[in-house]
Amino acid sequence: MDKKALRARLRGLRDAFVAEHRPSLAAPAAFLRRLQPGLVIASYMPLGSEADPAPLVRAALAAGCTIALPHVVDRATPIRFVAWQQGAALVAGPFGLSQPGAEAGTVAPDIILTPLLGFDRAGNRLGQGAGHYDRAFVAHPDAWRVGLAWSVQEVPALPADPWDVPLHALLTEREWIALS
Repeated sequence: MDKKALRARLRGLRDAFVAEHRPSLAAPAAFLRRLQPGLVIASYMPLGSEADPAPLVRAALAAGCTIALPHVVDRATPIRFVAWQQGAALVAGPFGLSQPGAEAGTVAPDIILTPLLGFDRAGNRLGQGAGHYDRAFVAHPDAWRVGLAWSVQEVPALPADPWDVPLHALLTEREWIALS
């Protein structure tokens, strides 16, 4: 499978879908049941047509959870998750990211909300290609991994490389998909 071509195709589908439909996510009951005060929820600031995790972040904050965002240095350096207060200033990071500054303290996430380009019903995901989230999943093996996407990003099957770590669940504008 030509992952570069698939990424380009799925990015185009995602962009067109968002431009035409303006979809949004809603926090599903299965997600809400996991929330409890003190949990660390790693989220992200969406880029372009990525699924916006804001409804899940709002639910987590209402439940007394701590929100963390990824801090990216470059393609090779593993991301780290840092605590973030809603409304706190963000700085420009690599790849067009908005992220907390380098001085922010690192935290260990209990739940990782994950952006993606493509997914299948086996929990495989296709990311941007740098492996940031797969390395984060390995670094935080007990974290519950939730992919956020639009339904048009689903593919019948994705090949799993040895370093790929599957998701536990997926959320689209249409459904909650529990995988484990």
